[in-house]
Amino acid sequence: MAELTEEEVAQRHKDKMAKRKAVQDAEVASKTITEKGLLIVNTGPGKGKSTAAFGLIMRALGYEWPVGIVQFIKGAWETGERKALERFSDLVRWYSMGEGFTWETQDKARDIAAAEAAWVKVKELMSDPTIRLLVLDELNIALRYDYLPLLEVVETLKARRPDLHIVVTGRNAKPELIEAADLVTEMGLVKHHFAAGVKAQQGIEF
Repeated sequence: MAELTEEEVAQRHKDKMAKRKAVQDAEVASKTITEKGLLIVNTGPGKGKSTAAFGLIMRALGYEWPVGIVQFIKGAWETGERKALERFSDLVRWYSMGEGFTWETQDKARDIAAAEAAWVKVKELMSDPTIRLLVLDELNIALRYDYLPLLEVVETLKARRPDLHIVVTGRNAKPELIEAADLVTEMGLVKHHFAAGVKAQQGIEF
């Protein structure tokens, strides 16, 4: 069989991409909902759930969207993302409402009280018509340990304003939340430097 010339290879590629474009264009054209506030869940055992949410915040800030962040579980320690977003203080409202991970506090009543206070703040931000994106960092952990009533949380998130996007992060997302979500991404753990004895790295983990 004769080898194809460069021109023939290029034409085959062009024809193949034209067919792919036609399929893609038809797929896009079939979507009729132009705008919808999404409920997004980042879960799974792998690293990157909160990181992905903060990346989304940066995209939103590019369009000058007002953003709200409520951190469950995590305390108000200094992190790179918090330091960076302080530069957007006119657009970002950040609330770290946790007291640290459960194995650190070792006090379930305190953890529940902190989660309840954070949930009050969430509902306050949800009712603010200026907020376009709301990140609920580690809410999945609070739900996993039953610090908050699951059905109430899910129903409240489902009843969000039509133009409000909400991102929920944390491992072990509850099936009810996954069912209610518009977009769910599970971060898989393939390899992590912590297993090799490397501590959390500044600029990478915090």
